[in-house]
Amino acid sequence: MRYSETHKEETRKKVVKAAAKAVRAKGPEGVGVAEIMAEAGLTHGGFYAHFPNKEALVVAAIEEAFGQSSRRFGKMTDGLVPAEALARFVDLYVTPEHRAHPERGCPVAGLSSELPRQGLPVREAYERGVRSLVGRIANWLPEGTRDRDSLAASIVAEMAGTVALSRAISDDEEADRLLAAARAGIKARMGIVQ
Repeated sequence: MRYSETHKEETRKKVVKAAAKAVRAKGPEGVGVAEIMAEAGLTHGGFYAHFPNKEALVVAAIEEAFGQSSRRFGKMTDGLVPAEALARFVDLYVTPEHRAHPERGCPVAGLSSELPRQGLPVREAYERGVRSLVGRIANWLPEGTRDRDSLAASIVAEMAGTVALSRAISDDEEADRLLAAARAGIKARMGIVQ
């Protein structure tokens, strides 16, 4: 059987998407190559046609996870003035929905505790994603804000930390209260009133 010229790239994308979902849900150490290939509808043997090793796959998965999050949040905030975009982002990020679905959530909330044990290429991919997210938030902060990048990094840490903490709480109502308080607190700290 003859494949199209784009078959290999399409297959690689399918594997990377499956890996992004699996890595966010279970962490890099919680998934295996065979599981990811099966999720993509492929055999384990085809893995090495696309990646030299699991670490390279995890790098691609983290890049894809950040890309998916960026595109999703971009669609929800594009066209809004900066303060509205920041408020919308906080309202969409610090939610029970994000808490309940790490497999499609932000990698910062799901992977931060996993990354110190990973190799340098994986940590560098993660850091690029974090820097991009911090940059997006910094651009939404009011002009004249002192040290916008540091403040944006603090906002990312607070949002991701809240979502991660809410995932560890077994009482859904308590977790929801934590998320609601954090949303209100972050927006109040940023001077966003709604």
